[in-house]
Parts: sequence; structure tokens; C-alpha cells
Amino acid sequence: MTQRGSDPKQVEKQFAFFETGFNFANINRNVSIGDGIIKFTDQEVLHWLGIYELLSQNRETVKFVPASGAASRMFKDLYEAIHPESTALSDKAKYYLEKIGDFAFFNDLKEHIEKTVDSFEEVIKDVTSKVPFEYLLEEKGLNYGNLPKGLLKFHKYADEDRTALEEHLVESAKYAQSGDGVCRLHFTVSPDHLDKFDEFVARIKEKYEKRFGVTYHITYSIQAPATDTLAAELDNTPFRDKNGDLLFRPGGHGALINNLNNLPADLVFVKNIDNVTIEDKLHTTILYKRALAGYLLFLQEKSFDYQTRLSLPSVSTDGELKEIIEFAKTKLMIQFEQENPTKEEVLKKLHRPMRICGMVKNEGEPGGGPFWVTNRKGETSLQIVESSQINMNYPAQKAFFDSASHFNPVDMFCCYKDVHGKYFDLTKFVDTHTGFISEKSYEGRTLKAMELPGLWNGAMADWVTIFVEVPLSTFNPVKTVFDLLKR
Repeated sequence: MTQRGSDPKQVEKQFAFFETGFNFANINRNVSIGDGIIKFTDQEVLHWLGIYELLSQNRETVKFVPASGAASRMFKDLYEAIHPESTALSDKAKYYLEKIGDFAFFNDLKEHIEKTVDSFEEVIKDVTSKVPFEYLLEEKGLNYGNLPKGLLKFHKYADEDRTALEEHLVESAKYAQSGDGVCRLHFTVSPDHLDKFDEFVARIKEKYEKRFGVTYHITYSIQAPATDTLAAELDNTPFRDKNGDLLFRPGGHGALINNLNNLPADLVFVKNIDNVTIEDKLHTTILYKRALAGYLLFLQEKSFDYQTRLSLPSVSTDGELKEIIEFAKTKLMIQFEQENPTKEEVLKKLHRPMRICGMVKNEGEPGGGPFWVTNRKGETSLQIVESSQINMNYPAQKAFFDSASHFNPVDMFCCYKDVHGKYFDLTKFVDTHTGFISEKSYEGRTLKAMELPGLWNGAMADWVTIFVEVPLSTFNPVKTVFDLLKR
């Protein structure tokens, strides 16, 4: 364990959860507009947009993009077509052939296939041919089944095709510039893909710098092996591979709280690698990104002012303290356990990292959503909860989840400096009891795998959290290859 950078005591503490299990989330109630979710008017959007222009000038901003996952799950329906036992194409595979010319990667794919066949058109028409699938997914072609999503061509333009990574460069130039004109982006990547990211960025960076008149400063980090979790046998003893070695597995995206913890910035935009749209449709996204960032910076300044005043002996219990408590309740959505919290209790609640999470209306997307949740200490706060964290056998909890009005698109704005200008240690604000356990297979054997509390779930459980509704048009995830056809 120590050789791989893992703390044996931490591993032992985590491993105990295989015996005890993780508690399900205890949803207190659904959020709604006015009770946990803020909805801006058009005038308010413009107001906070102006505040962003004012407050962001002397702040260093970074766009943080989790981008370590491979794209293999995107192509599940197409992998079936090249399965050795596959004898007929599925409807989805046929649809891929029908629409193949509409994909941004079409010209690259055609070029590869034409090196080995006489007629590309004949191959596409031949429903018994595996070539259009093999050359998309495998190493002899584009190898898209083994590349990270960030390096896949997502969008077709009149004069170029763009990868997801390029669309993030475009976005950041429009809303995430620091006052010095530098666009800072940080991608979390797999160690296997780091060189590919670096080489690709080196080729295309200058083009976008000239186009948008900015300078890009792009950095990377990997999910540290020390955050991997020890796998277990079904009887909850440590799993060992055929060589007798302990097996550690990646701890999920919750491990990225350590990457974020090592990223110095005044304001951090967090957005998944696959949530991008074409440039012509960016207007609303840019508007809300800047407005929500402005709102967060305003709330942070106000909170800092109140924290400074709370540190003075002159704060009156009947006067100023009530004003500060009202701000904490109505603007920061903080719930106090006591009806009349003390000055020290209020200060403790304010002295935490802050985040705003954009939420879209629930249109039936699979995944998590915003809720009022009561933790094991009896504290109620705003949390993002995944379906795997909910006891669906308990009708009341299932009903809360099924009737959720909003969905989490992973659109976050983070500030994690304190009132003294020092960075918080983000690992101190993780609820370690919010991970989950699943069954996986390895070397033909079934094992139990543990995922750490998710980045926007338990890893940020003790942050000051504010939910704001954002338009559905700002959410454009690519989960399957067919999502690339949406414009």
C-alpha cells in the first residue's frame, strides 16, 4: 500500500464499509422554486452579468473539466455489430449507416476505409460488412472505442470539424477569461491518454488563440493512484488477483476532489467533457455562465463581510446577528439546527467553500438531482443525490426521487478561498459515508468494488451550496454516438 502511495490506515477505514455498507441518502423533501432553487428573471440575469464583469477583473478563473473516461460506452450499440456471433445488424446499427455522412468524423473514417477497399459506398450499403464499424472503433481505423471523449470529433461545421476539447476552448474564450486575458483550463485525464491530449492541444491551440484573441494556459492532472480503493471478495475479505496481490480499483469521480484541491484559483467553472454544443448555440450558455459566476462572487463578498463583522465583539444578538442569519438562510440556503444560533455557530456555517450548481428541469434524464437531505447528524442541507444513493424499496424516498422537478447537469461554479485569502482543504468537507458498493468482475471472478463519494455528491457535502435553475438548452450531453447528431 505504501509503495503505491496509499495510506494503510485510510485503506482500512474505507474497507470497513464493505462490512457496514453505506447509508442511503435520507431525502427530507424535494426542492422547488422558492424552496431550495432560485430562478432568475431576465433582468436579474443581466444584473448578475454586470456584477461578473465588475468582480471578475482581478480574479483568476479556471475551467475544470473531468475528461478521463474512455468513449467505449458511447458505442455500445455499434460494438454489437462486430461481435463474432453477430449475424444481423440491429436497428441502431442500421441507423448509424444511414446517417454516417452526418457525423463529424465521417471524412476521417472514409479516408481510412478507402485505403483498403475499392468502393466506400458499396461497403456502407453492405449490411453484412463489419468494416464501417471496425474502422470506427478499432485501432486499424479511428480507434474511437479506445480514445477519450475529449479527442473525438463531435461537431461538423462548414469549414472544419471540432472535437469536444476544442469546443471547451471556444467556450472558455467566451466566459472564462481572467482579467489578464488568459483562459486557464484544467483537464483531468487518464495516464494512458495524457500524451494524446498534450499532442493534440499543441497542434490546435494557436488556431483558437488567434481566432479569439486570448492566450490558453492548459494543464492536466491524473486521478492519483493513492485514491484507488481496495476491492473485496464477496465475503468482505480483501480481493487478491491470481498472483496473490491486492487489487486496487479507481475510486470514481469523487477522487477528483483531490485534483480540485490542488488547483489554485479564485473562481472555478466545472463542466463535463461531453456537455458541449455548437458555437452558434452558445449564447444562452455564455449568458448564464457569467451571470451565475457573478452571483457567486457577490455572495462570497457578502459572506466575507459578514464573517469579518462576526469576528468583532460588537455584533449584537438582536441586531446585526439577525441580519446575518437572515442572509445565511435566504441567500446561502443554510439551515440551522437551533432556532437562535449563536454568533460562533453562524460563523462556522459561513466559513466554508461555496458553490452554485446550475439545475435544469427534469426531462427524464437518468442521473442525480437536487434535494433537501438530512444527514446522520440530523443536519438538513441542499445536496445532489444519485439514484444509487436512494433506497428505492422505501416508497416515500422513491416518491421523492420520482417526482423530482430538476436534474443535475454538472454545471458548477466554485470558490474555495476563505475570508483571509487562504485555500480551504477540500478533503475536510467530504462526507465519507456517502460512497457506494457495486459488483464487478475481474479475471473471471466476481468482486465488490467501492466508489468514493461523488465529486458533486458526498465529496462536496459540507460546502455552502446554492441551486439556480438554468435553461435546458445549456445542457447538451453526449452519452451515445447518436447524441452527436443532435444540433
